[in-house]
Amino acid sequence: MTAPDTRAAPRMIAISSGKGGVGKSTVTANIAVAMAQAGLAVGIVDADIYGPSIPGMLGIAGDKPAMTPEGKVIPAEAHGVKVISMAMLSDDDKPAILRGPMVTKYLQMFVRQVDWGALDVLLLDLPPGTGDIQLTLAQAFPLAGAVVVSTPQDVSLKIARRGLRMMEQVNVPILGIVENMSGFTCPSCGTLTHIFHEGGGEAIAQELAVPFLGKVPLDPAVVDCGDDGIPLVTAAPGSPAAMAYAQIAATLARAGGDMGGIATPFAWTLADGTGKPAPALAPPTPDGPTDRLRALDDDAAGLALCWADGYEQHLSPRDLRLACACAQCREEMTGAQLLIPDRVPLDIRITRIWSVGNYALGMAFSDGHDTGIYTFKSLRTMRSTELEDV
Repeated sequence: MTAPDTRAAPRMIAISSGKGGVGKSTVTANIAVAMAQAGLAVGIVDADIYGPSIPGMLGIAGDKPAMTPEGKVIPAEAHGVKVISMAMLSDDDKPAILRGPMVTKYLQMFVRQVDWGALDVLLLDLPPGTGDIQLTLAQAFPLAGAVVVSTPQDVSLKIARRGLRMMEQVNVPILGIVENMSGFTCPSCGTLTHIFHEGGGEAIAQELAVPFLGKVPLDPAVVDCGDDGIPLVTAAPGSPAAMAYAQIAATLARAGGDMGGIATPFAWTLADGTGKPAPALAPPTPDGPTDRLRALDDDAAGLALCWADGYEQHLSPRDLRLACACAQCREEMTGAQLLIPDRVPLDIRITRIWSVGNYALGMAFSDGHDTGIYTFKSLRTMRSTELEDV
């Protein structure tokens, strides 16, 4: 019998941007190598399925990856960083023509079916935007946080704000904003020119009350290093841009720790108790987050929820079933209820509960329904069973 894998899961950090062309993948590659140089075990999931670029930036050849005897993919490795990418599974000039379900399948495989070994940090290089890939990763995996990369120009910052808000809506902590291409220093005279304006990233970080991780100046060597497959932090560690990458990496290495919530991911079968999530290590505090579940249980009064701020609820299975907001139970445009309450048994039970990223629970019921997602925000606003009985 194979012994169970008891290794701690790596902290998963998403590197995102609202729009393309801001240098997000370059930032990801250099941060990863800087973390590896500092002694961390680091991996990168190149989640930009349609436009993968990480292997080229790290000088990884296009050879197809090998498999372990257990059927897991062996990631490529360069500069001390392990990598999986769509570029390693297809020919260099072959486009990835995939519909949403197949993209989701590949993303799940890149995280779960790769033999990462013991990692400290797994960076997810997301494609630009706020679409299906971003939502899939936020729902499927307990992200420790997200980093938003932008240039200082106004249009980039406005779009970056949308990406930041999207991450906040799915309870992914914002670890900070990186202002890339922040000014160009002339190599001949040393004059600093702010090509894309100045200070926009720091200003938006202050406006939205999130950390500002730093400015990365423009450096012509970044292009050459990317084309040569040698990251700037390795090729020119003393350059201003490389030192900025190293500082950002050091900050992120300390960020994204315990968020005070139940242990995720989990899939709990209530009948036999298998997969029940462990409660948070930190005790509840009055100033704890109101959108973070500290403990989850099931008793005679219903589903028991304890939040990080100490608030407790008991929600009955029938109330939860009636509150389902999936497309089968609610009209998508108007929100009108399609589910007929009289058809929901009084003795309906919850059979399974599973985590949906950091922001929701999925539930299956004894009537066979299992497509509802209950956000922490919606659960928090439901009236407790005990209040209904008073």
